[in-house]
Amino acid sequence: MIKLCRVDHRLLHGQVAFSWSHALGADAILIVSDEVASNEVRMKTMRLAKPVGIKLVIKSVDDSIKAIKSGVTDKYRLLIVTGSIADAERLVRECGISSLNLGGTVKSSETTRSFGSAVHLTDEEVEVVRGLVRDGVEVEVRQVAKDKKVVLSEKDL
Repeated sequence: MIKLCRVDHRLLHGQVAFSWSHALGADAILIVSDEVASNEVRMKTMRLAKPVGIKLVIKSVDDSIKAIKSGVTDKYRLLIVTGSIADAERLVRECGISSLNLGGTVKSSETTRSFGSAVHLTDEEVEVVRGLVRDGVEVEVRQVAKDKKVVLSEKDL
């Protein structure tokens, strides 16, 4: 069962590894990243950040979609983390995921809009999120589980 699908450019770090996994009762974390899945050094680094007692799986976007759709992940209380809005949109749409957490995106710049202290979206990403919201996906901004959940609406975007 998917407990949370999260976008966080840092992927696995303290907030994800400990705060979210414990708050959700997750017993597995799926890192969805083409880059990390093809880089042995990055995979080893991610494994070092994993909490004891929680399974860590690192897969490409395509392999993650296949695994979720096959049902092989159903036995886990799964926390999914991807590093980009584009990858999250593919997961949400292709796997029928009904909600998305935005926890950490690119840094603020002249070309982004802020949706909280750690969520900054380009115009293209805003359009993707707007499309998800329009299609009935709950998109929330929240860094850690104890923070107030802020659900985005079309008018927010």
